[in-house]
Amino acid sequence: MTRATGRPTDGQIQQDVSEELLWEPRIASTGVGVTVHDGVVTLTGQVGSYAERWAAERSAQRVRGVRAVADDLDVRLGVDGERTDAEVALAAVRALEWDSYVPAERFDVTVADGWVLLRGQVEFGFQRRAAERELRRLRGVRGITNLVRVSPRGASTGEELRRRIRRTLLRRVGTEGVTVEVAGAAVLLAGTVLTAADRDEADRIAWSTPGVRVVRTEVAVAG
Repeated sequence: MTRATGRPTDGQIQQDVSEELLWEPRIASTGVGVTVHDGVVTLTGQVGSYAERWAAERSAQRVRGVRAVADDLDVRLGVDGERTDAEVALAAVRALEWDSYVPAERFDVTVADGWVLLRGQVEFGFQRRAAERELRRLRGVRGITNLVRVSPRGASTGEELRRRIRRTLLRRVGTEGVTVEVAGAAVLLAGTVLTAADRDEADRIAWSTPGVRVVRTEVAVAG
């Protein structure tokens, strides 16, 4: 069946997200429910790890036409996934220490019932994200609350941040289709790109810009 051009319908998005979840090898659970309303996807059901939950959310975000994702998945650890809070905390500290991009000494880790609370202060937004990425891969983690603050050296105005991001977007993605709005240290990316890889790169560029604390990405994939 040939699809109509233009924005996909909610039914098409639901089908595409369901197929994307089945295609993603990091998602072992087959009982993830998908509902769609006005382009907003809601994921329900149970998964076996926090890493699997994150992979499901990212899979839904990749699908054309998705405006936002509401993640209502419940993490139910199996027998092999259970770890004590002490074991999770020790694994988290070691994982941060082994990542050369993460200033491990600047983080404080607390674990309660498998939920990791991450505090600290770093200079770059990508360091905050890298720390969370390391922790969500750990066995026994049920969820993560990332309270790490981004405090860069020197102050940048909103216009300076916008110019830096725009120049880097043009250099790496080569598109005028992404708009950049800055309010304080928060960045909003909007517009359209040709591929999901371009959208991910735009997100990485914003997070890697000195002075950025928060990034909201509303970039759509054309075609």
